[in-house]
Amino acid sequence: MAGTAGPGVGFEYPPKEISWVKRDVLLFANTIGCTADELHFLYELHPDFKVFPTYSLILPFKGTSQEVVDFYAAQQAVQIPGVPAFDSRRVVDGQRKIEFFKPLPPTSAGHKFEVRTKVVGVYDKGRPGSIVEIQEDVVDAATNEVYSRVIGSAFYIGQGNWGGPKGPATENYPPPKDRKPDVTFVQETNAQSALLYRLNGDYNPLHATPEPGKKMGFGGAIMHGLYSWNATAHGLLKALGGSDPANIKEYQARFASPVLPGDKLVTDAWRTGEIKDGWEEIRFQVKVEGGKVCLSNGRALMKVVGDGKAKFLQGVSKSPTAASFVRPTRTADRPQSFVAALQEKYGHEAGDQGDATAQRNPYRNADVEFVFFGKKVAEEVGFDKIRRQLARLDELKIVILDGMRIAWDMLPDDGEKGIKETSPLVSELDLGRNLFESFSTVVRICRELPELRSLRLNGNRFQRLRKDQESFSDFKDAFSGVKELELEGTLLPWEHLCQVATCFSSLAVLNASFDQLLSLPPVDLGTLTTTLTTLTLEFNDFTSLSDLSSLTSLSSLRSLHLKGNSISSICPSSDISPPVFSSSLIYLDVSYNAISTWSFIDALTTSIPGLTALRIAHNPIYDNPDLDQEIGLKSTSAGFSQTKGTDEAHMITTARIPALKSLNFGPITMQDRTNAELFYLSRIAKQLSSVPESEEAAVIARHPQYAALCEKHGEPAVVRRDEVNPAFLEARLVKVRFRLAAGGSGGDGSGGDVAVAKTTEIPRSFDMYAVQGVVGKLFGLPPLSVRLVWETGEWDPVGGFDEEVDSSDGEDSDTGEAPEGKEREKTTAPSAGGEEPFGNGEQVEANKTGRWVKREVELVEGPRQLGFCVDGIEATIRVEVR
Repeated sequence: MAGTAGPGVGFEYPPKEISWVKRDVLLFANTIGCTADELHFLYELHPDFKVFPTYSLILPFKGTSQEVVDFYAAQQAVQIPGVPAFDSRRVVDGQRKIEFFKPLPPTSAGHKFEVRTKVVGVYDKGRPGSIVEIQEDVVDAATNEVYSRVIGSAFYIGQGNWGGPKGPATENYPPPKDRKPDVTFVQETNAQSALLYRLNGDYNPLHATPEPGKKMGFGGAIMHGLYSWNATAHGLLKALGGSDPANIKEYQARFASPVLPGDKLVTDAWRTGEIKDGWEEIRFQVKVEGGKVCLSNGRALMKVVGDGKAKFLQGVSKSPTAASFVRPTRTADRPQSFVAALQEKYGHEAGDQGDATAQRNPYRNADVEFVFFGKKVAEEVGFDKIRRQLARLDELKIVILDGMRIAWDMLPDDGEKGIKETSPLVSELDLGRNLFESFSTVVRICRELPELRSLRLNGNRFQRLRKDQESFSDFKDAFSGVKELELEGTLLPWEHLCQVATCFSSLAVLNASFDQLLSLPPVDLGTLTTTLTTLTLEFNDFTSLSDLSSLTSLSSLRSLHLKGNSISSICPSSDISPPVFSSSLIYLDVSYNAISTWSFIDALTTSIPGLTALRIAHNPIYDNPDLDQEIGLKSTSAGFSQTKGTDEAHMITTARIPALKSLNFGPITMQDRTNAELFYLSRIAKQLSSVPESEEAAVIARHPQYAALCEKHGEPAVVRRDEVNPAFLEARLVKVRFRLAAGGSGGDGSGGDVAVAKTTEIPRSFDMYAVQGVVGKLFGLPPLSVRLVWETGEWDPVGGFDEEVDSSDGEDSDTGEAPEGKEREKTTAPSAGGEEPFGNGEQVEANKTGRWVKREVELVEGPRQLGFCVDGIEATIRVEVR
């Protein structure tokens, strides 16, 4: 790669300061595939913690920033003299070679590191473009020690023909011919791989958004070339060098073709046996499975550990200990055609049913172990009849060929009958987890099934989908009758999922769960905008409803299933307008997400105006309604402090969404709604009572339905109690107003007329025996002859107010079995003006049904302290003579 004299050669860029912390090193190791058995790369407290050696390659991109950088601006910072100004928005990597001189420390703290860059050559390749070759040294500025050196080239697409030199021929390192590789390993990418790798500092938009890639002819976003380059370096070091950075001296590869997110990369490596000073030359190449070579001219100088014959498979599992190992001696299962799979699963029962049945019955076969219940043998009953029915392939309507290794529609040795002649009546077809590489194979199968209405393609990996896209418009005739489509676990990006789905002109139901989708960018939805009624996107990676804003154009969508994502908000930022879905959307499932505020529930009425059915169970706010302390109150005084469990959350959710008719699969009756709204109002009243009057507006603003509920049911009474400093003596006292009922016990519920009222302060630590003694002294009564009733001043909604509620007569207070907080409930009838029970008018006794009860608590004599029996620092207690 050495350059010759020419334009720009020898030009030195200004030194660029670089820095990193341990977190940067850990992130890099994770993004290139280091696994849990390599903790020395992944755990900062490991006694042998090291930086993965190729990390220095990312530092020129990162600089000293811990923030996202403008990639294009950074590339345009310096102009090479004598060379045209190239457009950095149309550049891809050409080749990289790195030499390791000294291992980087885990952090740059205490050092001043620089990248010193100079131009090796600038070459004009004519119409295809131009190559800029540079040398980058990572140097300790204080000592001038070089830690690593990178010779790299960047290819500027379509920016040639400026009269520059063509450049020297590069040295090639082809793999050995007619010889199997010594090492083979697989790396799987997914839709998030490039988005994760860019966090190391390489923020080229080409790897995040489709627009640059489309302009450059790639069809959309592509993987970083340096991702494949670094991940392969890791694979080689793990397979041959024992994951020890000291065992690699030099590494290089050429970027031959782009890699798309979701591609599977297969690396083949050969040991050459050429060893110099202990370093053996290793040659390798990387292919996209089923496609082209993406890294060529691969060469490394390594010290090989072990026999150098290891083979391992690295997957995309998020489990830190996940791995899948393949024995080299095991033969792969043979792919087969659709017709062969049909015959294998269903057609083997055809023929002479007499002898075949005897052979198939496991309990007539001496080679099969019998199943006993006691001394009796368990027998199959009726299965032979089912097998005979399934063996009639021309009558099959439901066909399940999941995991049957199907790779083709038909092969020459499948017989004379085609798919249509073999099974013409199939209406429901499951082709999940097969070996399709091209979607056109599925098209050929479905064209032969005119009755097909439901198709499942879950878990397939369509490697050649990009090649199929030009023919997608011709595929529609194959799926004209299909109403349901499942594409779970295909790991296709949303753009490709929609490309497939739009081939189904009558599609009503689409399932794209487990596809690791982060967001749904705007794409052409074709006929889906008017035909799609049910969309399932469960167990993806959405964090807000705005991630699905592109679905607002679906005018016929009725059901949206988002179970098992990470949704916590409507919009991640107030700068983003919330999505507004079609009024046709009536059902939403957001169970098992991360919703933790009631504001999300309130906003649903705006974002989904047609919402009448909701599933929201198993969210933080639903499992524990107290979690939403929206105004920063302590849990002991917050408005929802008594709202515990899903029953209360069910009522609050019902009250906050007026149009809701079903919640968590349960219908909401008119009675349910009334109870829920009254319960919700009572909780708002408690929240209001916990704040000063000056903060009432802020509390009410958090309850959008408050005004409408007040208009419907009346305003709740807000009872405030003064707060005192808990360190003061008065905080340890309860100011009690005792009201002695005249003329009896007050057993009618009124307590009789008040003969006399006296106020005194009693320590909170006094037990109820002592309180009765205080009352006896105040009114000159025998202490054990009085009955104390705490008048709480609160009104609660009645859960079953269609039943008559009798006032407590206190008969069991003498038995010692009644709880110390036994409630006496009294019903009131609202006034004609509708102000009761919230108004300040006279309370009217009623023996008939009512919606609210006045809460009174009998204070039973016993050792329990007064402070545990009443709330606050003031209380009104009615004294009745037994």
